[in-house]
Amino acid sequence: QVQLVESGGGLVQAGGSLRLSCAASGRTFSRYVMAWFRQAPGKGREFVAAINWSVGNTNYADSVKGRFTISRDNAKNTVYLQMNSLKPEDTAVYYCAATATSAIFLYTTESKYPYWGQGTQVTVSS
Repeated sequence: QVQLVESGGGLVQAGGSLRLSCAASGRTFSRYVMAWFRQAPGKGREFVAAINWSVGNTNYADSVKGRFTISRDNAKNTVYLQMNSLKPEDTAVYYCAATATSAIFLYTTESKYPYWGQGTQVTVSS
């Protein structure tokens, strides 16, 4: 059973930084793609970033390119999302997601990810 537990959310001023963590357990994740999605109040869930656990290639939404960085720590089975230069429009619940795949392609559609964490709130004040 795959379990994903997010942490690191909070309240930060615009221009500040936060690092989210996603602790993964229940599998060997070398053949998984891990992703971050977010959902703002009244909006649908949107793709933020993804990483192939074994290859390490990454993909980002245009809205976060150059500000956010996704990475993973194999020893800790943890995926991170470093968020810099935060904006009020980054306010959302951030979710970690996972999918088993042998492909290098990094899915950006939430329906491709069967495993989800409970989410962590990020609030950016202006």
